[in-house]
Amino acid sequence: MSISIHFNDVVKKYNDTTVIPGISFEIKKGEFFTLLGPSGCGKTTLLRMVAGFNSIEGGEIAFDDKVMNHIAPQHRNIGMVFQNYAIFPHLNVKQNVAFGLGNRKLPKAEIEERVSEMLDIVQIKQYENRLPENLSGGQQQRIALARAIVIEPSVLLMDEPLSNLDAKLRIEMREAIKEIQRKVGITTVYVTHDQEEAMAVSDRIAVMNSGVIQQLATPQEIYLRPANVFVASFIGRTNILERKVMKHNGEYHLIFDDQYRVRATNLNSDTKANEFKVKVSVRPEEFIISEDHDGMEGVVVDNVFLGMNIQYFVELKSGEKVQITQESTIKGTLKPGTKVKLRVKEEKINIFDFASENNILEGVTNGIN
Repeated sequence: MSISIHFNDVVKKYNDTTVIPGISFEIKKGEFFTLLGPSGCGKTTLLRMVAGFNSIEGGEIAFDDKVMNHIAPQHRNIGMVFQNYAIFPHLNVKQNVAFGLGNRKLPKAEIEERVSEMLDIVQIKQYENRLPENLSGGQQQRIALARAIVIEPSVLLMDEPLSNLDAKLRIEMREAIKEIQRKVGITTVYVTHDQEEAMAVSDRIAVMNSGVIQQLATPQEIYLRPANVFVASFIGRTNILERKVMKHNGEYHLIFDDQYRVRATNLNSDTKANEFKVKVSVRPEEFIISEDHDGMEGVVVDNVFLGMNIQYFVELKSGEKVQITQESTIKGTLKPGTKVKLRVKEEKINIFDFASENNILEGVTNGIN
């Protein structure tokens, strides 16, 4: 049975140090929800508070309407998948998955039925009699996932579950995890520092920094309309440029240089000044390279061929260096020293207040307030 999880002004302290200063949000029933951020941002601490492994110094965490602050971990009906799998090496696959059901003293026939069904769901039934040492890392992770879900927990908690796998296997397993989660429909809280992984599996993402949620939104919203400079810089890659916005004939224009400016037609209604400094996020794929059209003047410094794409590093006339992603072509790459002009995809770039570093485009919020 899926539940919703409510965080009401939740505070975490270690002695006199506050690591989570009071956050409030809700995880919906059946949602795949990811806590994403750099090391030390508080995401694992928050997950452990949900599990009951960490105390809560202020506020409440509730499963549906039931406050869990003082409920022991073993009474919260949670399933957990850890970074190191935590499966029993002396038990075979079937016995590992059945372990939690056996502890709950369920009838043998019911255990057999539920384990068999779960092994089918995670696609390791053919290995049910093997010991973990005879399986790959991905197969062992499937065991851990099956063991966590088979007990029919109210919520599934996953802490960096793919970090020990190689790059190719991580991609395969993140797809498998999302597919399995959809099949069972369980509310899932997932912790990772990997932005691509978070975007691939999540219904919504909370981007954290220093114990504070910077933005809570869908992967698409976070990538395309980040709430602030931190989110723009942390999610994927971007170029942050310091520029100026000016009002001319009733219209705002973003001034990239003396030769190139674009209309800023979607600034929010709080914008009043006729001229002000901003920070602009232009992702590498949001640049358009031209050798003859209008644009910012620059010189190619280096290029990196990546198969589908080419990464260019360009030094602008201003001295700034930017990274650009272009689809690779048969005719080859632009060599270092090539003079180019750069334009931007106006509808995709993001503009931030220079001082607060918050996004000033229409309709952009952090998803919390």
